[in-house]
Amino acid sequence: MTALSINLNKVSLLRNSREGNYPKVVSHAQLCIDNGADGITVHPRPDQRHIRPSDVRDLAELVTPLGHVEFNIEGNPFASEIADYPGFLELVREIRPDQCTLVPDTDSQLTSDHGFDLTSAGNALGPIIEELKSQGIRVSLFMDPDPHQITLAAEAGADRIELYTGPFAAAWGKADQESIFQQHLKAAELATSLGMGVNAGHDLNLHNLAKFASIPNLLEVSIGHAFIVDSLTSGMAATVRAYKKLLS
Repeated sequence: MTALSINLNKVSLLRNSREGNYPKVVSHAQLCIDNGADGITVHPRPDQRHIRPSDVRDLAELVTPLGHVEFNIEGNPFASEIADYPGFLELVREIRPDQCTLVPDTDSQLTSDHGFDLTSAGNALGPIIEELKSQGIRVSLFMDPDPHQITLAAEAGADRIELYTGPFAAAWGKADQESIFQQHLKAAELATSLGMGVNAGHDLNLHNLAKFASIPNLLEVSIGHAFIVDSLTSGMAATVRAYKKLLS
């Protein structure tokens, strides 16, 4: 069964719109876990627009002792220290999550909207991947469904890829829906044949998830934005269960 990892960035974004610590990110992580979430995902950016380093530490204290729930930290491996942000890799080294998803985003991006170009980034990523794996951290690379790039991900030593599903979601209900899905299906099959696991994320929701989850050997989906939107109308506990039902 495909694992469901809940991205809590939007909870912290709401918290940051006011002083104080309400809503509490850890409390909502616990609610997700209590209702069946298999993992918790966060993306601590240098500008701390949502998740802060302190949130990452608090969530690690919650999730790590549980054993049956995975902690996934995603972000740009080249993001350096600024103010009280210690740098992405330094934070990952400190926390040692179950999984680290490396993402080629910049501070100016509203959200992650493309995968790595490993023809240019592969040499720099190789030693980083090796280091993280030596610490017992599973490494996933955020990738477009490009066969050449996925082959390079395997050569770089990635344990998994996370397919960027933005184009799939954008095509939902349109004429090119099936052709875009087939691109992702073939990319997933290639990654599996190369010995990598396959995760997926970005704009997956209750309408399109079942179709995407039909891809064989899909190990994990990370869902945040749509999850929070659905939670506004259905409640967070019920929304976790609804997504889990689609993946069962």
